[in-house]
Amino acid sequence: MDRVRQNLVAYTLLLPALGVMMLCGIIPLAFVAFYSVHDTFAGNSFVWVGATWFEHVIISPEFHAALGRSLGYSALVLTIEVPLGTYIALRLPPSGLLTSVSMILMTIPLLTPSIVVGYLWAALALPKAGLLYEGLALFGINLNLNRPIVAWLVLAMMDAWHWTSLVVLLCFAGLSAIPDDYYRAARIDGASNWAIFRYIQLPRLRIVLLVAVLLRFMDSFIVYTEPYVVTLGGPGVSTTFLSHELVLKALVEFNLGEASAMAVIYFFVVLCVSWAFFTLVAPHSKDKTRPARA
Repeated sequence: MDRVRQNLVAYTLLLPALGVMMLCGIIPLAFVAFYSVHDTFAGNSFVWVGATWFEHVIISPEFHAALGRSLGYSALVLTIEVPLGTYIALRLPPSGLLTSVSMILMTIPLLTPSIVVGYLWAALALPKAGLLYEGLALFGINLNLNRPIVAWLVLAMMDAWHWTSLVVLLCFAGLSAIPDDYYRAARIDGASNWAIFRYIQLPRLRIVLLVAVLLRFMDSFIVYTEPYVVTLGGPGVSTTFLSHELVLKALVEFNLGEASAMAVIYFFVVLCVSWAFFTLVAPHSKDKTRPARA
């Protein structure tokens, strides 16, 4: 009976959050789904077109190219941020003044708004004025954002500066949860640092790393503000990601039906990837919480 009462209280406390999610998420998604199966004239006349817009999006080369660029960008930033964040977390001392100061400094990029990050890095990359441009010029490197490779590298550096701290904080929390007995036993056995990482730290960080990859994938896959501010989608369309393509369809071309169909497909891609990660995390989390047999 007490268990039932606790569940009732818990669900009651969740009702306000569910209401906010309904207003901010489900209702706008319903409107998007409605637009995706209709054609609109003057914004107030709707004609049922069924799956026409979805067929148009699926066969669109612009959609395929933007989707490939978004997936490539996510893969690039994950390749940089997850190993780098894990390494920094491993190098931090478990406690002390240095750790506290490091944690405070790492929260600064996370608390910086996306548009501020974009303008900050745009200023750093300004020719003949930006600190990043002048710093690389000292080594004979020309930071020319009109070259696609350079533009991608600058965006990757910007994203790494902004979000690597999240991976560090998650991994540091996971490392802090490892009992000291594991390390004492490893030292008695004469285990090397690599052996400690492979057999003690990495298994304990598996769920944390999966969560970090999921969070960073979702955020990098739907990124819009920072790349748009820095490169405006250029040079050409080399940094026009799927989010930028969606905004162009909806607000520039005012093609609400096609943009809505693209948004629905966009949503299901993120949903499927999130579900795949959840299926990876859930079995491990059950194994961790299952009591050991005597």
